Amino acid sequence: MRIALVSLDQAWEEKDINLDTCRSSIQSAKVQNADLIVFPEMTLTAFSMNTQSTAEDEQTSKTVESFKVIAHEFQVAIICGVVFKDGDKATNNALMIDRAGEVRARYRKIHPFTFAGEDKVFNGGTEISFGEIDPVTIGLTICYDLRFPELYSSLGKKCELIVNIANWPARRVDHWNALLKARAIENQLFVVGVNRTGVDGKGLEYKKSSQIINPNGELMIPVFSEGLMDIYDIDLAFVGQFKNTFSTTQDRKPTLYKSIL
Repeated sequence: MRIALVSLDQAWEEKDINLDTCRSSIQSAKVQNADLIVFPEMTLTAFSMNTQSTAEDEQTSKTVESFKVIAHEFQVAIICGVVFKDGDKATNNALMIDRAGEVRARYRKIHPFTFAGEDKVFNGGTEISFGEIDPVTIGLTICYDLRFPELYSSLGKKCELIVNIANWPARRVDHWNALLKARAIENQLFVVGVNRTGVDGKGLEYKKSSQIINPNGELMIPVFSEGLMDIYDIDLAFVGQFKNTFSTTQDRKPTLYKSIL
């Protein structure tokens, strides 16, 4: 599988501008025969808690419809982020859209970052989410979720690859790098992290740090790079091969963990 990671320098709350940039990136990735293109969290707005401006109705979302149309047009799968209205709050979501333009998985971020007040604006999800793309089973997570290994352990029972889309500030990028590697090693699968770049509307700086870690915890090297896009070739058979030579996940004791957590 060929995966393109796009480390967008997102324009603050400018959906049309960001959609144009995404479309251009998708067109470039298609030329390089990418099967799946992954964008950062809250793709068309950047991480804003101004939900009056960013949130959309889930049933009539212009963002969702736009990415469905583009996926079908270019015959590529897309993972992107969008904010939906949810009562008097909102939800932070990741979507997986297949090459036919159909939504294969929807995920509501389970862990709002209470330290930053996200819980006052966003309702947390209550379910894990994964879907199949040609024919890989891919789990979805968002940003702060990366700090919660239990979520990844649950997804790891079903998936060969887990994606985290993020707006993870540069001042904590060492944590980002370490946690992506840890989640891959713990679960013996591929972990994809896609982070934004640039400076957001709150003045937070972001460092280009999108990456793929293989089941052995090794940082993969892109086969092609252009601007803020990096493309990787993933041999999904490596997941099974690696577990056959050094398997650890079967030794987990989830019943015990439930009783002591």
